[in-house]
Amino acid sequence: MYKNNQFTRTELALGKEGLEKIKNSKIVLFGLGGVGSYIAEALARIGVQNLIIVDGDVVDITNINRQLIANMETIGRNKAELVKERINLINPFANVVAISKFVKSESDIDFVDGTVDYVIDAIDDFDAKIMIIKKSKELGLNLISSMGTAKRLHGEMFKITDISKTSVCPLAKKIRKELNRLKISKVKVLYSDENPVETHEIDGYEGKSLGSVSFVPPVAGMLIAGEVVRDLLK
Repeated sequence: MYKNNQFTRTELALGKEGLEKIKNSKIVLFGLGGVGSYIAEALARIGVQNLIIVDGDVVDITNINRQLIANMETIGRNKAELVKERINLINPFANVVAISKFVKSESDIDFVDGTVDYVIDAIDDFDAKIMIIKKSKELGLNLISSMGTAKRLHGEMFKITDISKTSVCPLAKKIRKELNRLKISKVKVLYSDENPVETHEIDGYEGKSLGSVSFVPPVAGMLIAGEVVRDLLK
């Protein structure tokens, strides 16, 4: 007799073969912030069992407004370790490798090789994004890269398309220009064509962070996770 498990509903939607394909896929996720933490959550809950997660950052109090793992009790803790703990609570059989470091040079992504089924870039840093995209394209790996999600109020305006077809998004424009220089094409991205909202001043605040809200980055994360799963099922 069949015994229910945490992936019963997924198997009903994808079938046994589809679920096994997802379970056996190896995914690398860079960045575990407002977008990446929700990508990790969605992948864990659909059954991905081989996941490498990369983020050298720790939780800051300003992350609480939008990041899944951020709360008053996790301030100061490493994001990669927190996400790994959360995934293991969802699926104790998952093989999660947490890498607690920033991508500063090509040697930081040496572990990305031909055995990887999908690379997901949810990092904010421009240079890191270019390195990840370049390495993934050189290896012929499936890749999706998240463009800017800050300074937006409309999650419904996110689109998934080729980088060459993006508009409005300042980060996408900068990435597109550099990829053209490197002669790299056919890069799948998530971006928004919403005009970024203005940055308001806060008395006494001297930081350079961009404004962001609770209900936009998670939408981007879920859209990316869905795209990855659909690609893996093809």
